[in-house]
Amino acid sequence: MKLGFVVMMAEITQINHIPSYQEIREFALRAEEVGFDSIWLYDHLLYRPEGRVTIGIWECWTMLSALAEATHQVELGTLVVCNSFRNPAILAKMATTLDEVCGGRLILGLGAGWNQPEYDAFGIPFDHRVSRFEEALQIIRPLVKEGHSDFEGKYFRVKYCEIRPRGPRPAGPPLMVGCGEPRMMRLTAKYADMWNVGYMSTPDTLLPHLNNMKTACQEVGRDPSTLEITALVGIGFPDLIDKLPEFENGVLTGDSQTLAETMRAYEKLGVSHVMFHVVPYQREALERLAEAVQVYHTL
Repeated sequence: MKLGFVVMMAEITQINHIPSYQEIREFALRAEEVGFDSIWLYDHLLYRPEGRVTIGIWECWTMLSALAEATHQVELGTLVVCNSFRNPAILAKMATTLDEVCGGRLILGLGAGWNQPEYDAFGIPFDHRVSRFEEALQIIRPLVKEGHSDFEGKYFRVKYCEIRPRGPRPAGPPLMVGCGEPRMMRLTAKYADMWNVGYMSTPDTLLPHLNNMKTACQEVGRDPSTLEITALVGIGFPDLIDKLPEFENGVLTGDSQTLAETMRAYEKLGVSHVMFHVVPYQREALERLAEAVQVYHTL
C-alpha cells in the first residue's frame, strides 16, 4: 500500500500564517526524503466559514507545477481538482503537460466541488455541479487516455479536440474521483481508475463507503476489483495542539506502532493508497508520522 502526505497551502488559522512557497516546497521535499510515496494538494480558491473572515489558500495547479520540478520520486496528486474551476478540455491539456514535467508521476484527482463561498466570490456557477461533472468526465477521460474527444452536452462541448503531444505515458495519468454520495460513486465506477473518500480515521470508518462503492460498481456493470480504493485519513497528535479538529469520522491518533498497525489494517481492507492530513501542520507532526511509516514497512 502506498502512503501519501497532504501538503497544506492554506492559512494556518491558529497562528495566522499563510505558508510561503519556500515553506511548501520544504515540506514536500521532506515528505519525499522520509519515504512517503506521494504528496497531495487541495484545490480551493478560498475558505469562508459562516460568520468568519476569509481563510486564504494558494492556487493548486500552479503550486503543483512548481513541485513537479522540485521533487524527483514522489507521485503528485490533486485531492481533488474542482471541476467547476477549469474548462475540462483545458484541464486535460494541463494534466498531460504536467505529467510530462514530472516524468509520469501525476495522479489526476477530480471532484464536483462543494464550497459555495468560493464559487460566489469568484463568479462561478454553483448549480448542477454533478451534472456538469458528468459531462466533464466524458471529455477529460478520452482526452487524457486516448488524446481526442468529440462531445456536445448541455454545459460543455468540444469539437475534434486533440491532445498533442501525448506526454510520457501512452494511457495518460490515472484518473481518481473523490466522492461519497451514490450518484458520484456511480460516475466513479463508470469513468475512474481510482476512488478516494475522506475524511476517515480508523479503518472501520471506511467500511460503509466500501459497501456503497461495491453497489455502485454493480449498478454500472463494473468489477469492483478493477477500481483502486484510496482513503484520505485525518491524523492528529494531541500533545502538539490545544484542540484536534472535529472531522465527521474523528481523527486517528496513537504512537508509531499503533499508527503502523492501522496502516496495515487499511491494506488488509484492499486500500491501495492512504493520504494523511496531519494536524497540527508542523514539522514535528510530519516527523512522527514518518516514524510510523517506517514501522509500517517492517510489519
